[in-house]
Amino acid sequence: MQRIWDTISDVPRGKVASYGQIAEVAGIPRGARQVGYALRQLPRGSKVPWHRIIQASGRIAFDSDTPQFREQKKRLQQEDVPVIRGRIDLQRYRWQPDLDELLWKPTLAWDEE
Repeated sequence: MQRIWDTISDVPRGKVASYGQIAEVAGIPRGARQVGYALRQLPRGSKVPWHRIIQASGRIAFDSDTPQFREQKKRLQQEDVPVIRGRIDLQRYRWQPDLDELLWKPTLAWDEE
């Protein structure tokens, strides 16, 4: 699980990634469900930016009438990622790390706390 959490932590502010993309970058082919499981196991108060992970279709995975959906939408909008009818424009907001980013993993601001 830690490898998945670390990979999610690499997704920068203002970007999103799919469950499958996180699994692939973490070295777990076809592991999208494992990513979902790892997210459900996050300790309360964790700093892992779980809200940046969405379905491959660009949709938020929670039902739109749930508190989880509203919280994820709010957090994404606070990062200037528009959520329109529960969907994020992947052409514009999908995280596309280059090789340097994957190898050298820049320190994120929340890591410094």
